[in-house]
Amino acid sequence: ELYAALDWLGAQQARIERKLAKRHLTDGCLVLYDLTSAAYTGSHCSLANFGFPREGNGRRRYRQVRIGLVCTREGIPVAVEVFSGNTVDSTTVRSQVEKLRERFGVRRVVLVGDRGVLTDVLLKGDLASEGLGWITALRAPAIRALVETGALQLSLFDQQDLAEITSPDYPRERLIACRNPLLAEERAQKREELLRATEKKLDEIVAATQRARRPLRGEAAIGLRVGAVVNKQRMGKHFRLHITDVGFSYERDTESIAAEAALDGLYVIRTSVPAGELPAEETVRAYKGLAVVEHAFRCLKSELGLRPIWHQKAERVQAHILVCFLAYVLWKTLEQWQKRAGLGHSPR
Repeated sequence: ELYAALDWLGAQQARIERKLAKRHLTDGCLVLYDLTSAAYTGSHCSLANFGFPREGNGRRRYRQVRIGLVCTREGIPVAVEVFSGNTVDSTTVRSQVEKLRERFGVRRVVLVGDRGVLTDVLLKGDLASEGLGWITALRAPAIRALVETGALQLSLFDQQDLAEITSPDYPRERLIACRNPLLAEERAQKREELLRATEKKLDEIVAATQRARRPLRGEAAIGLRVGAVVNKQRMGKHFRLHITDVGFSYERDTESIAAEAALDGLYVIRTSVPAGELPAEETVRAYKGLAVVEHAFRCLKSELGLRPIWHQKAERVQAHILVCFLAYVLWKTLEQWQKRAGLGHSPR
Protein backbone atom coordinates (compact mmCIF):
# COMPACT_ATOMS: atom_id res chain seq x y z
CA GLU A 1 0.00 0.00 0.00
CA LEU A 2 2.86 2.39 0.82
CA TYR A 3 4.57 1.69 -2.48
CA ALA A 4 1.27 2.15 -4.33
CA ALA A 5 0.87 5.56 -2.70
CA LEU A 6 4.45 6.44 -3.59
CA ASP A 7 3.92 5.41 -7.21
CA TRP A 8 0.71 7.45 -7.40
CA LEU A 9 2.45 10.52 -5.99
CA GLY A 10 5.32 10.21 -8.46
CA ALA A 11 2.83 10.29 -11.32
CA GLN A 12 1.35 13.54 -9.98
CA GLN A 13 4.65 15.47 -9.84
CA ALA A 14 4.15 17.46 -13.05
CA ARG A 15 0.64 18.54 -11.99
CA ILE A 16 1.83 19.54 -8.50
CA GLU A 17 4.72 21.58 -9.89
CA ARG A 18 2.47 23.37 -12.37
CA LYS A 19 0.18 24.46 -9.54
CA LEU A 20 3.13 25.67 -7.44
CA ALA A 21 4.54 27.58 -10.42
CA LYS A 22 1.17 29.16 -11.17
CA ARG A 23 0.95 30.38 -7.59
CA HIS A 24 4.52 31.65 -7.15
CA LEU A 25 6.05 32.45 -10.58
CA THR A 26 5.28 35.36 -12.89
CA ASP A 27 6.82 36.70 -16.10
CA GLY A 28 10.10 38.51 -15.43
CA CYS A 29 10.60 36.97 -11.98
CA LEU A 30 13.88 35.83 -10.44
CA VAL A 31 14.34 32.07 -10.18
CA LEU A 32 17.02 30.44 -8.04
CA TYR A 33 18.52 27.13 -9.15
CA ASP A 34 21.12 24.91 -7.52
CA LEU A 35 22.03 21.24 -7.10
CA THR A 36 23.12 18.98 -4.30
CA SER A 37 24.16 15.34 -3.92
CA ALA A 38 22.54 12.68 -1.76
CA ALA A 39 24.24 9.40 -0.93
CA TYR A 40 22.48 6.28 -2.18
CA THR A 41 22.82 3.32 0.18
CA GLY A 42 20.75 0.76 -1.72
CA SER A 43 21.71 -1.17 -4.84
CA HIS A 44 20.75 -1.65 -8.50
CA CYS A 45 19.28 1.81 -9.11
CA SER A 46 19.97 3.23 -12.57
CA LEU A 47 20.18 6.78 -11.16
CA ALA A 48 22.82 5.93 -8.54
CA ASN A 49 26.38 6.45 -9.77
CA PHE A 50 29.72 7.29 -8.26
CA GLY A 51 30.46 11.01 -8.34
CA PHE A 52 32.12 13.68 -6.28
CA PRO A 53 29.74 14.95 -3.56
CA ARG A 54 29.34 18.72 -3.14
CA GLU A 55 30.02 18.49 0.57
CA GLY A 56 32.41 16.81 2.98
CA ASN A 57 35.81 15.61 1.81
CA GLY A 58 34.75 14.93 -1.79
CA ARG A 59 35.84 11.28 -1.82
CA ARG A 60 34.10 8.86 -4.19
CA ARG A 61 32.87 6.66 -1.34
CA TYR A 62 29.19 6.14 -2.05
CA ARG A 63 26.94 6.01 -5.04
CA GLN A 64 24.83 9.11 -5.17
CA VAL A 65 22.03 10.90 -6.96
CA ARG A 66 21.96 14.58 -7.89
CA ILE A 67 19.01 16.78 -6.93
CA GLY A 68 18.18 20.04 -8.69
CA LEU A 69 15.89 22.49 -6.90
CA VAL A 70 14.10 25.49 -8.42
CA CYS A 71 13.03 28.12 -5.89
CA THR A 72 11.49 31.56 -5.93
CA ARG A 73 13.46 34.55 -4.70
CA GLU A 74 11.80 34.09 -1.29
CA GLY A 75 13.02 30.50 -1.07
CA ILE A 76 9.73 28.76 -1.86
CA PRO A 77 10.42 25.58 -3.89
CA VAL A 78 8.40 25.11 -7.07
CA ALA A 79 10.13 22.18 -8.80
CA VAL A 80 12.57 19.37 -8.07
CA GLU A 81 14.37 17.01 -10.43
CA VAL A 82 16.58 13.98 -9.79
CA PHE A 83 19.63 13.33 -11.98
CA SER A 84 22.17 10.56 -12.25
CA GLY A 85 24.91 10.71 -9.63
CA ASN A 86 27.67 11.57 -12.12
CA THR A 87 25.78 14.41 -13.83
CA VAL A 88 27.69 17.67 -14.36
CA ASP A 89 25.87 20.69 -12.88
CA SER A 90 25.87 22.83 -16.02
CA THR A 91 24.29 20.10 -18.17
CA THR A 92 21.09 20.25 -16.11
CA VAL A 93 20.31 23.91 -16.81
CA ARG A 94 18.73 23.50 -20.24
CA SER A 95 16.06 21.12 -18.93
CA GLN A 96 15.16 23.64 -16.21
CA VAL A 97 14.80 26.45 -18.76
CA GLU A 98 12.53 24.25 -20.88
CA LYS A 99 10.51 23.36 -17.80
CA LEU A 100 10.02 27.03 -16.87
CA ARG A 101 9.00 28.04 -20.38
CA GLU A 102 7.13 25.04 -21.75
CA ARG A 103 5.52 23.46 -18.71
CA PHE A 104 5.08 26.52 -16.49
CA GLY A 105 4.48 29.08 -19.23
CA VAL A 106 6.95 31.62 -17.80
CA ARG A 107 8.49 33.14 -20.93
CA ARG A 108 10.66 35.84 -19.35
CA VAL A 109 12.75 34.82 -16.38
CA VAL A 110 16.04 35.74 -14.71
CA LEU A 111 17.90 32.58 -13.70
CA VAL A 112 20.23 32.86 -10.70
CA GLY A 113 22.88 30.15 -10.31
CA ASP A 114 26.36 29.76 -8.89
CA ARG A 115 29.52 29.70 -11.02
CA GLY A 116 29.51 25.90 -11.24
CA VAL A 117 25.98 25.81 -12.63
CA LEU A 118 26.02 28.78 -15.02
CA THR A 119 29.40 28.22 -16.65
CA ASP A 120 31.04 30.53 -19.18
CA VAL A 121 30.49 28.02 -21.98
CA LEU A 122 26.80 27.80 -21.14
CA LEU A 123 26.34 31.57 -20.92
CA LYS A 124 27.96 32.16 -24.32
CA GLY A 125 26.19 29.20 -25.90
CA ASP A 126 22.75 27.85 -25.06
CA LEU A 127 21.59 30.63 -22.74
CA ALA A 128 22.71 33.36 -25.14
CA SER A 129 20.63 31.84 -27.93
CA GLU A 130 17.66 31.44 -25.57
CA GLY A 131 17.64 35.16 -24.73
CA LEU A 132 17.41 34.31 -21.05
CA GLY A 133 18.35 36.75 -18.28
CA TRP A 134 20.83 35.39 -15.77
CA ILE A 135 22.93 36.26 -12.70
CA THR A 136 26.03 34.36 -11.60
CA ALA A 137 29.59 35.05 -10.40
CA LEU A 138 33.15 34.86 -11.75
CA ARG A 139 35.65 32.24 -10.66
CA ALA A 140 38.84 33.23 -8.86
CA PRO A 141 41.15 32.99 -11.94
CA ALA A 142 38.81 35.31 -13.88
CA ILE A 143 38.83 37.83 -11.02
CA ARG A 144 42.63 37.69 -10.91
CA ALA A 145 42.74 38.36 -14.65
CA LEU A 146 40.54 41.45 -14.19
CA VAL A 147 42.96 42.77 -11.56
CA GLU A 148 46.02 42.08 -13.72
CA THR A 149 44.55 43.85 -16.76
CA GLY A 150 43.51 46.87 -14.68
CA ALA A 151 39.78 46.44 -15.29
CA LEU A 152 39.36 45.91 -11.55
CA GLN A 153 41.42 48.19 -9.31
CA LEU A 154 41.61 47.26 -5.65
CA SER A 155 41.74 50.94 -4.67
CA LEU A 156 38.01 51.07 -5.54
CA PHE A 157 37.30 49.44 -2.20
CA ASP A 158 39.10 52.02 -0.06
CA GLN A 159 35.85 53.92 0.49
CA GLN A 160 33.15 51.46 -0.64
CA ASP A 161 32.43 47.75 -0.77
CA LEU A 162 30.63 47.67 -4.13
CA ALA A 163 31.57 49.00 -7.58
CA GLU A 164 30.25 48.36 -11.08
CA ILE A 165 33.02 47.85 -13.65
CA THR A 166 33.33 46.97 -17.34
CA SER A 167 35.71 44.74 -19.29
CA PRO A 168 36.10 44.00 -23.03
CA ASP A 169 36.31 40.32 -22.09
CA TYR A 170 32.65 40.45 -21.01
CA PRO A 171 30.76 42.39 -23.71
CA ARG A 172 27.07 43.16 -23.12
CA GLU A 173 27.46 42.09 -19.51
CA ARG A 174 27.46 43.98 -16.24
CA LEU A 175 30.20 43.21 -13.71
CA ILE A 176 29.62 44.18 -10.08
CA ALA A 177 32.69 43.87 -7.87
CA CYS A 178 32.12 43.45 -4.13
CA ARG A 179 34.36 43.11 -1.11
CA ASN A 180 33.30 41.45 2.14
CA PRO A 181 35.71 42.29 5.01
CA LEU A 182 34.43 39.42 7.18
CA LEU A 183 34.92 36.93 4.36
CA ALA A 184 38.42 38.33 3.77
CA GLU A 185 39.34 37.75 7.41
CA GLU A 186 37.90 34.24 7.34
CA ARG A 187 39.84 33.27 4.20
CA ALA A 188 43.08 34.71 5.55
CA GLN A 189 42.68 32.69 8.74
CA LYS A 190 41.89 29.49 6.84
CA ARG A 191 44.88 29.96 4.53
CA GLU A 192 47.21 30.42 7.50
CA GLU A 193 45.86 27.25 9.10
CA LEU A 194 46.45 25.28 5.89
CA LEU A 195 49.95 26.71 5.52
CA ARG A 196 50.87 25.68 9.06
CA ALA A 197 49.39 22.21 8.62
CA THR A 198 51.39 21.79 5.39
CA GLU A 199 54.58 23.03 7.04
CA LYS A 200 54.14 20.49 9.84
CA LYS A 201 54.02 17.63 7.32
CA LEU A 202 56.92 19.06 5.30
CA ASP A 203 59.02 19.27 8.49
CA GLU A 204 58.46 15.54 8.95
CA ILE A 205 59.91 14.92 5.49
CA VAL A 206 62.90 17.16 6.26
CA ALA A 207 63.49 15.14 9.44
CA ALA A 208 63.20 11.89 7.45
CA THR A 209 66.01 13.00 5.12
CA GLN A 210 68.24 13.90 8.08
CA ARG A 211 67.74 10.91 10.38
CA ALA A 212 70.78 8.78 11.13
CA ARG A 213 69.16 5.41 10.43
CA ARG A 214 67.79 4.71 6.93
CA PRO A 215 67.36 8.31 5.87
CA LEU A 216 65.01 9.16 3.02
CA ARG A 217 67.09 9.38 -0.15
CA GLY A 218 66.54 9.89 -3.86
CA GLU A 219 65.03 12.89 -5.60
CA ALA A 220 62.12 10.83 -6.92
CA ALA A 221 61.27 9.27 -3.55
CA ILE A 222 61.48 12.60 -1.74
CA GLY A 223 59.44 14.27 -4.48
CA LEU A 224 56.65 11.72 -4.12
CA ARG A 225 56.38 12.37 -0.39
CA VAL A 226 56.45 16.13 -0.86
CA GLY A 227 53.89 16.04 -3.67
CA ALA A 228 51.46 14.03 -1.57
CA VAL A 229 51.66 16.67 1.19
CA VAL A 230 51.34 19.86 -0.88
CA ASN A 231 48.64 18.41 -3.14
CA LYS A 232 46.47 17.31 -0.23
CA GLN A 233 45.94 20.88 1.01
CA ARG A 234 46.52 22.50 -2.41
CA MET A 235 49.18 24.72 -0.90
CA GLY A 236 52.01 23.88 -3.29
CA LYS A 237 51.67 27.25 -5.04
CA HIS A 238 52.60 29.01 -1.80
CA PHE A 239 55.92 27.19 -1.20
CA ARG A 240 59.33 27.15 -2.85
CA LEU A 241 60.55 23.55 -2.73
CA HIS A 242 64.19 22.47 -3.00
CA ILE A 243 64.62 18.73 -3.57
CA THR A 244 67.91 16.92 -4.14
CA ASP A 245 69.04 13.30 -3.97
CA VAL A 246 70.20 13.70 -0.37
CA GLY A 247 67.96 16.34 1.15
CA PHE A 248 64.92 18.59 1.08
CA SER A 249 64.18 22.13 2.20
CA TYR A 250 61.36 24.61 1.65
CA GLU A 251 60.28 28.15 2.31
CA ARG A 252 57.08 30.13 1.95
CA ASP A 253 56.52 32.00 -1.30
CA THR A 254 55.56 35.34 0.24
CA GLU A 255 54.83 36.94 -3.11
CA SER A 256 52.31 34.23 -4.04
CA ILE A 257 50.66 34.46 -0.63
CA ALA A 258 50.43 38.24 -0.82
CA ALA A 259 48.93 38.10 -4.32
CA GLU A 260 46.22 35.72 -3.18
CA ALA A 261 45.60 37.68 0.04
CA ALA A 262 44.95 40.83 -2.01
CA LEU A 263 41.86 39.11 -3.44
CA ASP A 264 40.52 37.84 -0.12
CA GLY A 265 36.86 38.69 0.34
CA LEU A 266 36.58 39.85 -3.26
CA TYR A 267 33.90 38.48 -5.57
CA VAL A 268 32.44 39.67 -8.86
CA ILE A 269 28.81 39.21 -9.87
CA ARG A 270 28.12 39.04 -13.62
CA THR A 271 24.71 39.48 -15.19
CA SER A 272 22.95 40.06 -18.48
CA VAL A 273 20.15 42.06 -16.85
CA PRO A 274 20.31 45.84 -17.64
CA ALA A 275 20.83 48.28 -14.77
CA GLY A 276 17.46 49.87 -15.51
CA GLU A 277 15.72 46.59 -14.65
CA LEU A 278 17.90 45.52 -11.73
CA PRO A 279 20.25 47.97 -9.89
CA ALA A 280 23.66 46.79 -8.70
CA GLU A 281 22.61 46.35 -5.05
CA GLU A 282 19.57 44.31 -6.05
CA THR A 283 21.69 42.16 -8.36
CA VAL A 284 24.10 41.31 -5.55
CA ARG A 285 21.21 40.61 -3.21
CA ALA A 286 19.66 38.30 -5.81
CA TYR A 287 22.87 36.26 -6.11
CA LYS A 288 23.20 36.00 -2.35
CA GLY A 289 19.66 34.65 -2.39
CA LEU A 290 21.12 31.28 -3.40
CA ALA A 291 21.67 30.82 0.34
CA VAL A 292 17.96 29.99 0.69
CA VAL A 293 18.42 27.03 -1.69
CA GLU A 294 21.34 25.83 0.43
CA HIS A 295 19.08 26.14 3.49
CA ALA A 296 16.47 24.03 1.70
CA PHE A 297 19.05 21.30 1.01
CA ARG A 298 20.14 21.27 4.66
CA CYS A 299 16.54 20.93 5.83
CA LEU A 300 15.80 18.15 3.35
CA LYS A 301 18.78 16.15 4.55
CA SER A 302 18.83 16.86 8.29
CA GLU A 303 15.19 17.52 9.19
CA LEU A 304 12.93 15.86 6.64
CA GLY A 305 14.35 12.37 6.25
CA LEU A 306 15.78 12.52 2.73
CA ARG A 307 18.49 10.02 3.63
CA PRO A 308 18.99 7.08 3.56
CA ILE A 309 17.75 6.28 0.05
CA TRP A 310 17.25 2.55 -0.45
CA HIS A 311 14.75 2.18 -3.33
CA GLN A 312 15.90 0.16 -6.32
CA LYS A 313 13.57 1.62 -8.94
CA ALA A 314 14.52 5.03 -10.32
CA GLU A 315 10.91 6.27 -10.27
CA ARG A 316 10.63 5.43 -6.56
CA VAL A 317 13.85 7.27 -5.76
CA GLN A 318 12.32 10.26 -7.52
CA ALA A 319 9.06 9.87 -5.62
CA HIS A 320 10.93 9.50 -2.31
CA ILE A 321 12.68 12.82 -2.94
CA LEU A 322 9.35 14.35 -4.03
CA VAL A 323 7.84 13.45 -0.64
CA CYS A 324 10.63 15.36 1.14
CA PHE A 325 10.26 18.22 -1.34
CA LEU A 326 6.53 18.52 -0.58
CA ALA A 327 7.23 18.41 3.14
CA TYR A 328 9.59 21.36 2.70
CA VAL A 329 6.96 23.21 0.62
CA LEU A 330 4.57 22.75 3.54
CA TRP A 331 7.28 23.95 5.93
CA LYS A 332 7.80 27.17 3.96
CA THR A 333 4.04 27.70 3.58
CA LEU A 334 3.53 27.43 7.34
CA GLU A 335 6.50 29.69 7.91
CA GLN A 336 4.98 32.38 5.71
CA TRP A 337 1.62 32.00 7.43
CA GLN A 338 3.24 32.38 10.85
CA LYS A 339 5.05 35.54 9.74
CA ARG A 340 1.80 37.04 8.51
CA ALA A 341 0.10 36.03 11.75
CA GLY A 342 2.90 37.58 13.82
CA LEU A 343 4.01 34.27 15.36
CA GLY A 344 7.73 33.86 15.89
CA HIS A 345 8.23 30.13 16.32
CA SER A 346 9.51 27.68 13.78
CA PRO A 347 6.90 25.49 12.02
CA ARG A 348 9.25 22.54 12.49
